[in-house]
Amino acid sequence: MEHGLSPVMVFAAVGAIGVGSQWLAWRLRLPAIVLMLAAGVLIGPGLGLIDPARDIGTLLQPMIAVAVAIILFEGGLTLNLRHLRDAREGVRRLVWLGAPLGWVFSTLALRWGAGLSWESATVFGGIMIVTGPTVIAPLLRQARLARRPAQLLQWEAILNDPVGALAAVLAFEVVLVRYSSTTVGEGIFDLVLGVVVAAALGAGAGYGIARAFRRGAVPEFMKVPVLFALLLGVFALADAVLHESGLLAVTVMGLVIANSDLPSYTEIRRFKEYATVLLVSGVFVLLAASLDLSLIFALDWRAPFFVALAVLVARPATVFLSFLGSRVPWRERVLLALTAPRGVVLVAVAGLFGERLVEIGVADGAQIAPLAFALVAATVLLHGFALRPLARLLGLSGGAVPGVVLVGGSSFAKALAEALHKAEVPVLLTDPNYSRLLRARVEGVPVFMGDILSEAAEENLELIHYDTLIAATDNDAYNTLVATDLGPEFGRETVFQVAREKRESARHQLPATLGGRPFGGDATLADLTQAMADGWKVRVTRLTEEYDLAAWRDDRPNARLLAVIGRDRTIRFVNDGEDLSPGSDTRLVALVPPDEVRAAREARAAGEEAALTRDGGVVKAGT
Repeated sequence: MEHGLSPVMVFAAVGAIGVGSQWLAWRLRLPAIVLMLAAGVLIGPGLGLIDPARDIGTLLQPMIAVAVAIILFEGGLTLNLRHLRDAREGVRRLVWLGAPLGWVFSTLALRWGAGLSWESATVFGGIMIVTGPTVIAPLLRQARLARRPAQLLQWEAILNDPVGALAAVLAFEVVLVRYSSTTVGEGIFDLVLGVVVAAALGAGAGYGIARAFRRGAVPEFMKVPVLFALLLGVFALADAVLHESGLLAVTVMGLVIANSDLPSYTEIRRFKEYATVLLVSGVFVLLAASLDLSLIFALDWRAPFFVALAVLVARPATVFLSFLGSRVPWRERVLLALTAPRGVVLVAVAGLFGERLVEIGVADGAQIAPLAFALVAATVLLHGFALRPLARLLGLSGGAVPGVVLVGGSSFAKALAEALHKAEVPVLLTDPNYSRLLRARVEGVPVFMGDILSEAAEENLELIHYDTLIAATDNDAYNTLVATDLGPEFGRETVFQVAREKRESARHQLPATLGGRPFGGDATLADLTQAMADGWKVRVTRLTEEYDLAAWRDDRPNARLLAVIGRDRTIRFVNDGEDLSPGSDTRLVALVPPDEVRAAREARAAGEEAALTRDGGVVKAGT
């Protein structure tokens, strides 16, 4: 295309393609970051539909810089020190030992693998400390890692991002001293001044905004706009003092706010998370669309050799040396050693310093940008497809069968938990009263004594193993609170709560934004508990080609269908009236009245007795 698209059309197309890639990845259960990379390359150098440099012009780099700053700030907002706990030692080692070791090993890989000069290798090696929060976030969401390795990867990615950028600045200052009239003293002074100013700006802004929010100096509806404006100001001021120090400033600012115990912190963080999803999508598609394929094709055999050294030698050596003598289990060390995706920050910063090196006379600085994209593409593809299988192999991922969290230790909840446990569906029963959990624990059902919303639950429960939650306590308000608070984490389509006692009253009706989906039809917990007292049982029945859903309904006309368990043990909770089409070898979970329980028991006994008189096998008709 000769004239290209207007900037508005480019923004619309990039937004639609980025978010569309994430949605398609969710539907196909593929790594989102891989689809975004492929989509960007396709619409950019592949078909030539979008050329960001041509269509957006000089605004491209500032836009990417601001987007990366917002992404890092949102990452800093997730770094609450109280939640670190058992991962604290690992994070400390990955930052204080891992960063310098990674710099050294990456520099050697670039020098001996890619054949770069020491000047270019040292600058690019500093940038390679960055492990990419823009890539880690979607990867963790897809891989469902256990809490501690997920925390280690997330903290390393966010904290080492500004560290890597500053390492590149330091190396560049050293190179600048050699290739220009700049003295060593001037270079060191500029670097120290930039770091001090950035850290002070970030900490001061974070403390100031937290204090203003806590004292009510900013109205609720203005908090996010004020936060955004301050974020941009801090980033711009720090970057004006020392280039790339703005990343450090916004990370420190987010870290301070995250540890300030603000009442509105959760709402602010969730809004930032939504903004980050859009920014990650857009920036990654833009960078992929900006790729010059001729530079990639110009790379020789040294490029894949360098990538192999970076992934299989430099990263494992960094992790294993950093964790010598630590208490981090070997499985987590292996996972960390083989996981180091690179993303937006690496490409953006590498391209910038590559151009600067060429300007001062380091010719092979031009190779930094294509090598950076080759490393990003390789690690994105590798970790996008391999992280989840590797985590499962090491026992550090949510199981292949997502489970159910039952909140409340009523007789009905215990019966449902025991039935699901026997059906080999992962289940967790929680209640603050330990006596209500004793029977379930005796039956082998995993239990948690305490409030599901407490910090103890957040620290001790691996909720990645569960994708469905049912709030079934005897307190309707608490059920609504649990469903509302945990809805964003589980997904609102998989969060349920039992019917409320006074839901029909206009005075007690709640908006659709509160609570979860109805569970068990219109039966309240009192109704379900009374049914259990009257002899009703939770039963799991297997359907076969001979014994289908219609036959089951004929045998149990009064049973209340609760859920359908598929062949792969995935579970779907249903309500009466929903369109069902379960095939053979699926199982139905239902609350069955006493007369139908008795009839089923008698039919099963009669079938077993008849089977003993036959020469053939037993004919199964459900359990």
